[in-house]
Amino acid sequence: MNDHAFAKSLKGGNTVYGTLIVSTSPRWLSVANTLGLDYVFIDTEHIAIDRERLSWMCQAYSGIGLPALVRITAPDPYQATAILDGGAAGVVAPYIETVEQVQQLVGAVKARPIKGDRLQRYLSSEQDFETDLKDYIDHECDDNVLIVNIESMPAIENLDGILKVEGLDGVLVGPHDLSCSLGIPEQYDHPRFVEAVDTIITQTRAAGKSAGIHIIFPDGLEQEIRWAKLGANLILHGADIIAFKQTMSHDLQHIKNALGQSANKDQTTINI
Repeated sequence: MNDHAFAKSLKGGNTVYGTLIVSTSPRWLSVANTLGLDYVFIDTEHIAIDRERLSWMCQAYSGIGLPALVRITAPDPYQATAILDGGAAGVVAPYIETVEQVQQLVGAVKARPIKGDRLQRYLSSEQDFETDLKDYIDHECDDNVLIVNIESMPAIENLDGILKVEGLDGVLVGPHDLSCSLGIPEQYDHPRFVEAVDTIITQTRAAGKSAGIHIIFPDGLEQEIRWAKLGANLILHGADIIAFKQTMSHDLQHIKNALGQSANKDQTTINI
């Protein structure tokens, strides 16, 4: 789907399917285009991708009908506008914990290109935009998507207020950081972790926003399906690097076992 169809589908609460693309190789476009995906997720928070290459990736994937959601390195409004300038369909802001952070990002994503004092007066409802300017911004920014990462206890405690911010389109659970914030690092089947994710998804969907969790941990498929049935509609499954690790590890272990050699049992999670 194109950027407009993706934004409309996500904002309408429909289910969309994506995966994380780590590789910057252009060969991945033809592969990704066969998977039945609706979008791709590109992470610049944990993956070193320079701005020019990122822009090429966004433009290329968009060109084959796979809009790009890009996670920026920090919840910085100026980074958000730069990402959109580069061709991203939407912004994912990491480690959000306050209403104020979301408001600033909404200004960057939904009122672009207005910045500075003029934007602050608009966000604080002190001064609205002129009719021509408002029409222009509504047209230019209508398809821009804003997703925030909920990945800490303070974020959950402030979730009700965060979800009330007009212009926010959805939340995405960051499982690794959330598990650490809960004091149970990488214990993704722990009852407290499951309960926290349940709370985020149900509360977010009840507020009319899209919700999802990035499943990057081993044996998470059934949990992913469970959360989708609970209401998660922003499906973000795995990553190219994780698929490579799992398939290669499985095949090499099978060969080594067949030859009577010791197999590598490493199940280390790739945290991205």
